[in-house]
Amino acid sequence: MTDTSHRRSGPADPRHDDAPTAWAGWVAFGGVMLLMLGAFQVIEGLVALLDDGFYRVRSDGLVVNVDYNTWGWIHIVIGVIGVLAGVGLLAGNMAARIVGVGIAGLSALANLLFMSAHPLWSTILITVDVVVIYAIVVHGRELKGYYH
Repeated sequence: MTDTSHRRSGPADPRHDDAPTAWAGWVAFGGVMLLMLGAFQVIEGLVALLDDGFYRVRSDGLVVNVDYNTWGWIHIVIGVIGVLAGVGLLAGNMAARIVGVGIAGLSALANLLFMSAHPLWSTILITVDVVVIYAIVVHGRELKGYYH
């Protein structure tokens, strides 16, 4: 006789399987991009703090009329949180997924407001933010099983 007591309960549906799929690499890419995005934000913040003459317009020509020191600190804070969220995302942490999406959204908004100071760089960072948000939101769950 065949012993059937060791069968899995529930449907044999692959959508309910916790094993990572090929999309886990996409989320790892998003995590690495979040790390790089954070580093880029820190660099942009340091430039704003140390050399405000680097940018195309004076601080009163920005969308939000604040000085470059304030913008520098905003970018540094976003960058540091982005790096930490990227590390957490690569570890499969759920809180890091939430923070990563939030910080990528804030980064996109900050760069949109900072666009007149450095249009090309802001556009590149906004594009990276959108890719990071996509990777985390659509396939973020996949990475948890990848490292465990």
